[in-house]
Amino acid sequence: MDTTVMPPDATDKLIPGSARVELTSTEGDPVKPNSRFKITAGENMSKFRQVTGCMRSNALTILSVLGVLSGGILAVILRYARDGRYTQREIAYVMFPGDLFLRMLKALIIPLIVSSLISAIGSLDLKMSGKIGARAVAYYMSTTCCAVVLGIILATSIRPGKGGNVDEISRPTQGARPTTTPDLLMDLVRNLFPPNLIQACIAQYKTVLVPPTDEQFLAAMNATEGPINKTAIPLSEWRMKYEIEPSTNILGLVVFALVLGITLGKMGPKGKPLLDLFSCLSEAFMIITSWVIHLSPIGVLFLVTAQMLEMESFEVIVGQLGMYFLTVMLGLFTHGFIVLTSMYFLITKRMPFQFIGNMAEALATAFATSSSTATVPVALACLEDKNGIDPRVTRFVMPIGATINMDGTALYEAVAALFIAQVRGISLTLGNIIAISITSTAASIGAAGIPQAGLVTMVMVLDTVGLPAEDVTLILAVDWFLDRFRTFTNVLGDSLGAGIVNHLSKKDLSEMPPPQQFVTIPPMANPDDFTLEMEKELNGMAVTTAERSQPAEDVWQSTSM
Repeated sequence: MDTTVMPPDATDKLIPGSARVELTSTEGDPVKPNSRFKITAGENMSKFRQVTGCMRSNALTILSVLGVLSGGILAVILRYARDGRYTQREIAYVMFPGDLFLRMLKALIIPLIVSSLISAIGSLDLKMSGKIGARAVAYYMSTTCCAVVLGIILATSIRPGKGGNVDEISRPTQGARPTTTPDLLMDLVRNLFPPNLIQACIAQYKTVLVPPTDEQFLAAMNATEGPINKTAIPLSEWRMKYEIEPSTNILGLVVFALVLGITLGKMGPKGKPLLDLFSCLSEAFMIITSWVIHLSPIGVLFLVTAQMLEMESFEVIVGQLGMYFLTVMLGLFTHGFIVLTSMYFLITKRMPFQFIGNMAEALATAFATSSSTATVPVALACLEDKNGIDPRVTRFVMPIGATINMDGTALYEAVAALFIAQVRGISLTLGNIIAISITSTAASIGAAGIPQAGLVTMVMVLDTVGLPAEDVTLILAVDWFLDRFRTFTNVLGDSLGAGIVNHLSKKDLSEMPPPQQFVTIPPMANPDDFTLEMEKELNGMAVTTAERSQPAEDVWQSTSM
C-alpha cells in the first residue's frame, strides 16, 4: 500500500496545521470506506501537549455545552436581579444574537437536506437504497414504539394527574385549533405530494374548520330539545376550508428528494452530471455549515437565556404541573440514555459514550433551537467528521429521521394524554390505552421538525379517546421547556440510528465503489512523527507509516512499508 500525505488546500475542512492523508492501494484503488484507523502521537509528545491538543480539538464541543449551562445561569440571575418581568423588547434584545444563529441554520435546512438526500440515494443502487431505508425505518418504528410503551407505563404507574383539578391549573386564554383526526391524517398525506415545490419551501397545506353560522346554529337548536351552544355541534358538521400555512413542508421535499435520487441512480451515466451537481451542492453546504457551527456557543447561550426570561414562572414547573413535568423528564432520560444506548451497544458491540460525546454540539443546538430540522446541518457534520459515519448513510438517514423519527414527541404525547385523562377523572380502558399508543406513534410521525409541532398533533391523540381538544392548554405552561428535551431525545435517537444503520450496512457499502477516502491527522505543536495504524488488515496489505517533516515550511513527504 502507498500512503500519500498531501498539504491542505483551499477546499479542505481542516484545523490549521493538520495533515490530510489519502490512502490508496498499489493498484491505485481507494481504500474501502469502512476501514477503521487509529491515530497515535509519537513517543516524543508529552502528556501535557496531548491534553492541550485534545482540548483544542474539542474546544467547540466544550464551549457549546458551556453555552447551554451559562444561558440557564444567566437567565436565573437576570430574573432575580429585578422585581418586575422583562418587557418583550428587552427579551428581543437578549434574543438577537441567538436569533441570527437560528436564521443561519434555517437557511441551510432546505438546500442541505434536498442535496444530501439526492446525492446519497443517487450514489447507491436501488437495492442498496432499499436495504438502508428498510433498516432505518425498522429502527425508527421500533424506537418509537418503545418510547410510547415506556410513556404509558410511567404515566399509569406514577399517575401524575391523580388528585388534580382542571380549574386549579392555570392555562392560556386561547384555545386549541378545532380539528379532527381524519383531517389531520389527510393533511399529512396531502403534504407528502406538494403540487408546487417552490411553495413547499415556504408553506404547507392545512384543513381549517369554520364554526357554524348563526343560521346553522338556529337550525340545530330547533332540531333539538332544550338550549345548546355552538360547541355542541359536532366538528364533523362544521364547514371545511383549505388554507396554506406559512411553514416549510419538509415531508413533501423529502419525498421529492427520495424520488429524484432514485431516478438519477437508475439513469446511470445519463444522470451523472445532475447527480454530480447535487453532490457538489451538498459538499458546499457542509462547508458553510462548518462555518456556522463555530457560532453555536454564542447563539446557544442567548437562545436559552431569552427563552427562560420569557417563561411565566418557575413555580408552575415545580408546582401545579410538577409531577407531569417529572414524569416526562424521567421518560425522556430513560429512553434516551438507557433504551437507545442499550440498543446501540447490543447491535454494534461498542459503548455509546464516546459516540454521544462527539455529538455534543448537535445535542446542544437541538436543546437551544428546539427544532430537529434546524439541527440536521450540525448533526451531519458531527456524524461524519467526529464519528466517522459513511456520508452515504448519514445524508440518507438523518434528513428522513429528522422528519419522521420523533421518539421524544411520541413519549410526551402518550404521557400528556393519560395525564389529562387523570386530571379529568376519566378512567381509560385497555382499548383506550392501545388507541393512545397507536395514535401517539402516528402523530409523532406527522409532527414536523419545528418547535412545538407536537401540540398540533396532540389534538389527534385526545380526540381518539374522546377528550376535549381545548385541554391541550393544560400543559402549555411547561410545553416550551419540555419541547427542548424532546428535541434533544429526537436528535439523539436519529444520531444513534445513523450509527446503527452504518454498522449494519458496512458489508453492503464495502462492495460498492467507494468515494476517495481521507484521514485527518490532528495538529501537533512540534514536528513529531506520527503513526497511522490500522486495527485490522485491509486486503492483506501491511500497515503503513507516514511521516510529516518541517510542517512550518509546508514540506510534506510520505513513506510506505
